[in-house]
Amino acid sequence: MSGEAAGSKEAQLPARTGALLPMIIGAALFMQTLDSNVIAIALPTMARSLRSDPVTLNVAITAYLLAAAIFLPISTWIADRFGAKNVFRIAIAAFALSSLLCGIAQELWQLVGARMLQGASGAMMLPVGRLVLLRSVRKSELVQAMSYLTIPAVIGPIVGPPLGGFLVTHASWRWIFLINVPIAAVGILLATLVMPAVREEKVDRLDLRGFALSAVALSCLVYGFESLGQDMLPRPLVMAILLGGAGCGYLYLRHARRTPEPIIDLSLLRIQTFRASTIGGLFSRMVLGATPFLLALLLQLGFGMSAFEVGLLTFNTALGAIVVKATAPVIIRTLGFRNILVGNAVLLAAVSAAYALFEAATPHRILIGALFFGGFLRSLQFTTLNSIAYADVPAARMSHASSLSSMFQQLAQSLGVGFAAAIIDLQRDWHGRTMLGAAEIGLAFPIVALVSLAGLISFARLPRDAGAEVSGRR
Repeated sequence: MSGEAAGSKEAQLPARTGALLPMIIGAALFMQTLDSNVIAIALPTMARSLRSDPVTLNVAITAYLLAAAIFLPISTWIADRFGAKNVFRIAIAAFALSSLLCGIAQELWQLVGARMLQGASGAMMLPVGRLVLLRSVRKSELVQAMSYLTIPAVIGPIVGPPLGGFLVTHASWRWIFLINVPIAAVGILLATLVMPAVREEKVDRLDLRGFALSAVALSCLVYGFESLGQDMLPRPLVMAILLGGAGCGYLYLRHARRTPEPIIDLSLLRIQTFRASTIGGLFSRMVLGATPFLLALLLQLGFGMSAFEVGLLTFNTALGAIVVKATAPVIIRTLGFRNILVGNAVLLAAVSAAYALFEAATPHRILIGALFFGGFLRSLQFTTLNSIAYADVPAARMSHASSLSSMFQQLAQSLGVGFAAAIIDLQRDWHGRTMLGAAEIGLAFPIVALVSLAGLISFARLPRDAGAEVSGRR
């Protein structure tokens, strides 16, 4: 028996784990979310350096999204086949290598190729890292572990734009990629020392047809929703891409019903707690995708702030998320999953909608307080969703659950940005002008918030003791 296979049996015995393991996985997630949010602000400078134009250079963003969407469905199968610890370290190393190649690229094709490698490796890091975490912690420790894991997802979109603006202005655009290399080196070292070796002894056959259908469906849907927010393609073409993705998704549903070992196990949605986290959580996670996008537009275009000023202000959202790390286990243990998901969804929608009331003359202390409270509520909601998702999932199905959950999260964030952008585009067409003021941009906040409340349908149906083994509530 190999060392890693032997380690899998030991990993099946829940043992206490500290904060280091989820923080290692969280650091990988931070690199991924930071990178995906920092490049947009550097596009004009990058275009001049590479003798291109920002519109053409947008293909670098597209390449990342498509590569990530293609490899996401197969990520945990590869982890089960070759060992999650090995795959996680290789994914971080590949992300570092691709970041280095992006940083030294001299031609557009070099940058696009490196971004494709970066997207593929990024797609492996979160679901595989989370799979290691799920197989390494007790269910009673899951809330605390997920609270560490949620922080990077909230901080990355907030820190990305101001950090990108600072590096582009005072250093070079190449550093937005090169900064990943030392972070990855530390991550690989710590993963080698701390991360347990987990690997399934029995691995399903690779469902090639299902992989192709799911990859095309997810990539078309993600790219289609993202395109709504970029105004780069004709609207009929965007709709055709979305319809193509939906069509491939339907074909995958038919295929999965006839296949004993599908690449994406949709039968997991029969588990009520997992279904609430994925389907109900999709609407809550739209807020995560839409809010940084809308805040940047409101504060920069509406109020005339610089990207760096916006970053300093919105960093209070990240501070609110950090507070959740210490308080989430107590709150969840006291109130239980259902009460938090229902009550916090309403609070989160109310606070997000209230951002529409911001004005250029609004005192900064009010802006800071509202952003801090909103960051706290978003992080609490996502920690709760990520924790309850695996409360009732059998250990043998954790890899499929991690992959499916990651797909829904990727789709939800793209849908949030696309939906918010579509609202703004409709107003732009209605008013007949290319630029909108703060009032028009602000209107998207309450609309997105209202749609997010659709998740209450799933949350309210949960039993009062849902996920009690994880929450510790009796």
